[in-house]
Order: sequence, then structure tokens, then C-alpha cells
Amino acid sequence: MKTAAPMKTSDFDYNLPAELIAQTPIEPRDHSRLLVLSRKDGSMEHRRFYEIIEFLREGDVLVFNDSRVIPARLYGRKEGSGGKIEILLLRRLNTGVWEAIVKRSKRLHLGARINIVSDDEKKADVTAEVLTGGDGGRKTLKFSDEALLFDLGRIPLPPYIRTPLTDPERYQTVYSRVAGSVAAPTAGLHFTPELLKKIEQKNVKCLFVSLHIGLDTFSPVREDDPTRHTIHQEYGVVSQATADELSRAKREGRRVICVGTTTVRILEQLAQEGNPAELKPFGGWVNLFILPGHHFRLVDAMITNFHLPRSTLLMLVTAFAGRDLIMQAYREAINQRYRFYSFGDAMLIQ
Repeated sequence: MKTAAPMKTSDFDYNLPAELIAQTPIEPRDHSRLLVLSRKDGSMEHRRFYEIIEFLREGDVLVFNDSRVIPARLYGRKEGSGGKIEILLLRRLNTGVWEAIVKRSKRLHLGARINIVSDDEKKADVTAEVLTGGDGGRKTLKFSDEALLFDLGRIPLPPYIRTPLTDPERYQTVYSRVAGSVAAPTAGLHFTPELLKKIEQKNVKCLFVSLHIGLDTFSPVREDDPTRHTIHQEYGVVSQATADELSRAKREGRRVICVGTTTVRILEQLAQEGNPAELKPFGGWVNLFILPGHHFRLVDAMITNFHLPRSTLLMLVTAFAGRDLIMQAYREAINQRYRFYSFGDAMLIQ
């Protein structure tokens, strides 16, 4: 009997024409395109996102990530030399202490100090001290006044988006409320207040969890064997009320539909820790790496954007729908000129 070939990161690669990388968001939000993919029979439908309501059933549970993107990009000057420095906050480790990527950081030794500056290059009375160093410009920084950081920072966009964003709120979901992410949960960018109201009027239950997204989630896997990749942990919270509603849905056989891969990750980690029909609230680090072979215990369907090659997000949707079907859907999306990545179009996988 033949044994299955070992999984390789190259299994999750594909070629995307550069012009299909969306540079600006669609207006209105819910007029983006929607590819509806059936895991049951492999069928595909091409729709607009506002038509997603046709695929939702009374009693479904729709789960959103309400994390809000913070102004994580800061600028400063090295104390003494005055050299320009760019800082990208990755995650908060403690009060005033952040893991960050620091550009132009080769000469920043431990103990070096950075004066944070405002948009007009004025010193802002906030300093950062380098506590530890790491690979790829990663450093741990201690800020003198954390309360001022969000006033001084700018919303960071992914590096593949080169067109300036005139309205920073377009990189936030309309329901974002808990600050903490450095990248948006992009599957949620398609929803409008009006669409959410129509969904609730159909007796679909809308629930919210928080998972604060770090940049490593979107980074390509560099190991040839994806099982050797260490996924970046992200902090998440599921309330008692949300856990109870999810448990009730599972006991009653109603569908749980996740908006975005980040929501999938936190719900599946929650389900790993107990009976999906008797879930407990959660608050802590999420480090679940979902690869093909994963047994989904809680999630029945998902709404997601089109993801970068060789990324953990593409591996997750492949685990949910199967490699052949996902690659077929991506080929179809490319042929139909769908828009890809953060400001791109969406898929409903059910």
C-alpha cells in the first residue's frame, strides 16, 4: 500500500498576476465580489458580497473578530546621532513594553534610546529604550509614555498595498471596537451596518470574539516542511456569553460560520480545550497552526479573502476545503479577474 507523500510548503504555492492585488477598497464595502464554494459538490457561484444573505439560514451563528487595528507605525530619531528610525509595533508584552520591528536598526545597541517624533518631525516627549535584540530587526522596546503612542502612530498597511489610503477607517471593520491588531481581519471589511441589520433580521445570531492579529500571521512559511514552521501567537478573548451561544448552537445542530481565518483559529483552539457543546470562556494566547489533516470541531463554514501563496492562511483554508478544491477555486478566481488579498474580494466556503 502506498503511503501519502509528505506535505511541502510548495504545495501551497500559486502564481498571481500582480495587477490582481487590490490596491484600494471597493465602495460600497458590500459590493465586492463573492465566490461561493461548496465543499459538498465542488460547485462555484459568482455573486456580489451583499448577496451573502441568500446563503445564510435562520438559526445560523455568524462569528466576527472585533479587534481594531492600532496606529502601529511610528517614526523616531536615534538619540545622539539623530538618525531616522521607523518602528512597527507587533505586540504588547507588558505595560509600555512592545515587541517591534525597527528599521535602520543595525547600530541600535541594547540600551539605545529613540526619540519618537510627530508627523511634522517635532519631538513628542516619548522615548523608546531598546531592551533586547533579535532577527530581522525585531527588538523589544520600552516606551516612556505608552498612552501617547496611538496619537503619534499611523495605521500600517501591508507592504503589497502601495496606494496611500485616504480614509484610515477603510482598513477597519465597521464593528471593530477592541484595539490591539497590527493588521485588519480583512474578511470583515466587506460588511456594512445595513447588511449586518439585514442578517440579524433573518434571525442569524451575530457573535463577537477578539483576536489581536500580528504580522507573522500573513508572512510566507519559509520552511520546506510546513510542520516545522512556528506560528506566531496572538492574544484572544471569548466571553462567557459567546461561549454559551456557540455551545447551544452545536447542541442544536445549527451552523457556526466564521468571518475570517483569525476567527477560525480562536474558535478551533477553544474547541480543542473542551467539549464543543460545553465551551468555556477563553482569554489567552492563541497558537493553533491549522494544517491539512486538522479535524474541525466547531466551524461549519467560513467567509474569507484570497490569501498569499505559501501562507499559513492559505494552509488553513486548504485544511478546511481540501487542496484540489481550493486550488481550483483560486484558478477560477484568477481567470475571472477577482481582486486578491486585504482589499480584495471574498469567498464563502460552505
